[in-house]
Amino acid sequence: MAIKLATMTSMLNKARDNHYAIAQININNLEWIKAVLTAVQQTNTPVILGVSEGAAKYMCGYKNVVDMVVNCMNTLKITQDVVVHLDHGTYEGCLAALAAGFSSIMFDGSSLPFAENKQKTIELVKLCQQKNVSLECEVGAIGGEEDGTSGSGELADVNQCAEISSLGITCLAAGIGNIHGIYPPNWKGLNLERLKQIHQVTNRIPLVLHGGTGIPDKMVQDAIALGVAKVNVNTECQLAFQAATREYVMANKDIDLKAKGFDPRKFLKPGAEAITAKCIEKFKVFNSIGKQ
Repeated sequence: MAIKLATMTSMLNKARDNHYAIAQININNLEWIKAVLTAVQQTNTPVILGVSEGAAKYMCGYKNVVDMVVNCMNTLKITQDVVVHLDHGTYEGCLAALAAGFSSIMFDGSSLPFAENKQKTIELVKLCQQKNVSLECEVGAIGGEEDGTSGSGELADVNQCAEISSLGITCLAAGIGNIHGIYPPNWKGLNLERLKQIHQVTNRIPLVLHGGTGIPDKMVQDAIALGVAKVNVNTECQLAFQAATREYVMANKDIDLKAKGFDPRKFLKPGAEAITAKCIEKFKVFNSIGKQ
């Protein structure tokens, strides 16, 4: 049976209704893909593979990303739902990802004038419906910086959230004080009151929490209880990969000629295993293990 990528629609609706969240784990290369899918295989957990425009370029194009994921799923005999999702896509990036076979896209028009964000969303809703692809949109820029996409972490306008969510999108990313990357010591935390307001005016559309790295587990779980059905994790996996790789090097395993520690398959293995462990840790926090 040929592997077919899933969309987020049914996946996130179930998560919202049953008060858990699906992890979006951003991928950067073959090791990342294999490491995340290994976590899926070990725990029977659905997952969303996030791909930024920069990561797609690094991996030699959108089509190559799709092919690598599908081929890995076939080899590992993955039967759980796996989504390949464009993260923080420009309008042009969304069109390219759709053409390449992505099963889900995010249009990030949060930095555009609201009228333009809305118009481009309307156009993409039509295209996604034609291709049976799920669509995430954003209101209120997420703080920090990720692959050139940056924001100061402002709070999303509740009325704008209501307008965008009424256009036929799958899920909504709304700024509630969250940021990409490592949170500063003086971070004030998520604005759960604003999240509650957004959930109330958006007809219970599944909500997305970007910048999942560094938010206390209890605060993430509180957000899930208020309608968040998807949580994005990226920096934490990068840090886990870096720490495990550094430990390997500091132990001089890379210069062990007899054991061929310089072999990239050995050199990258500890980092990949650390990503798998981090994914499973997040699946547990989001309560998504074993969900169908």
